[in-house]
Amino acid sequence: MTRSFFTTLVGSIAIVLGSAPSLAQNAYIANAHDNTVSVIDTATNTLVGLPIPVGDFPFGVAVSPDGSKVYVANTGYATHNSTVSVIATATNTVVATIPVGYLANGIAVTPDGSTVYVATANSSTVSVIDTATNMVVGTIPVGHIPDGVAVTPDGSKVYVTNASGNTVSVIASATNTVTATIQAGALPFGVAAVVTPDGSTIYVTNVTSSTISVIDTATNSVAGTIPLGYGDNPRGIAVRADGSKVYVAIEVAGTTGPVPGIVSVIDTKTNTVVGSPIPVGSDPYGIAITPDGSKVYVTNEADNTVSVIDTGTNMVVAVLPVGGAPFGFGVFIQPRFAGTPGNRECRHKSISALSRTFGGLNRAAIALGFPTVEGLLSAVNAFCGDSACDEEDRRACMFVGENSEHRAGWRREHSSFSSGGPLVR
Repeated sequence: MTRSFFTTLVGSIAIVLGSAPSLAQNAYIANAHDNTVSVIDTATNTLVGLPIPVGDFPFGVAVSPDGSKVYVANTGYATHNSTVSVIATATNTVVATIPVGYLANGIAVTPDGSTVYVATANSSTVSVIDTATNMVVGTIPVGHIPDGVAVTPDGSKVYVTNASGNTVSVIASATNTVTATIQAGALPFGVAAVVTPDGSTIYVTNVTSSTISVIDTATNSVAGTIPLGYGDNPRGIAVRADGSKVYVAIEVAGTTGPVPGIVSVIDTKTNTVVGSPIPVGSDPYGIAITPDGSKVYVTNEADNTVSVIDTGTNMVVAVLPVGGAPFGFGVFIQPRFAGTPGNRECRHKSISALSRTFGGLNRAAIALGFPTVEGLLSAVNAFCGDSACDEEDRRACMFVGENSEHRAGWRREHSSFSSGGPLVR
């Protein structure tokens, strides 16, 4: 977002295949000036199809946990008509448009996919959307000018950054009421609230104080403050699935136009900036990491590009042209499977979701283009990254890990499973 637009926004109000989930890991980039969403295939770093038309001045993006839906917060900056566009990733078309409060920006989906929370800056509220009906079912008063939204991994809490007042509101999802208000740095912003995978920590970018607030979710208090370069303006922030690193998109102090911004890397063990800053495009804003942690995607608002960083080398390996004023403000990369890589329940959650969605694993493999169920299991195994089990119980272990009770239950539930031969279509 340009400085002029952000200033106007604050001043005007006083800021991750048929009909089933796809195996793609696409990045969905909101292009504010074009009222579209660009789709990037993260496997090939190429654009997929034509941009998707959405609402007025799209800003925030959130992908459902199963990857089947993308929710885009349209600020309505020009028309005063704020909405959330719902994109079906199977067809990359808008299937619903949901009216919300004016100046919708930050947006997040609960881990079970049942609820979407949208920050609406003009009304200083958060709209609550039921994804089964695509209807607003509640409105929660929060701090002044709410921007970023993040949900804890267990779905119990929602954290909202409030740009004016320098606070973070904590919402209990069970009651949809604010249970705590945390003082952060100066101008806590947007997707700046990012929860670590274990749910223990929130990282919040503070734009004008050039810092990151580290919040302990057990006590809802600031446990530390990470300084950045003097005058640097941190915007988007993202955390690796394993919780080891945090990546921050930063507009460098005094830079405008073609001067590149940077991405800084924070080691979560020490909560310090490590390594050299990574040069990216001009006015970087949104940032997201692929579920396997191998790539970081950064939207560069001023030069209409997306920078792709290889996390192995922390170097930019591709620069992709997208639409005008790309933001992609949120978790905008589609997951490949329902589980979280590195989590011990990753296989179980992924396979259970596949079986439930397709009516069985045989049907899932057919629908997703695998010649055998074992090929599908291998893909899940590679995605989750857990250590293999013993050969005798190899197939069941791919589903549920090393717990014997789970394996026995899996055998009962999938007693007709056979992986070695070709599938009968």
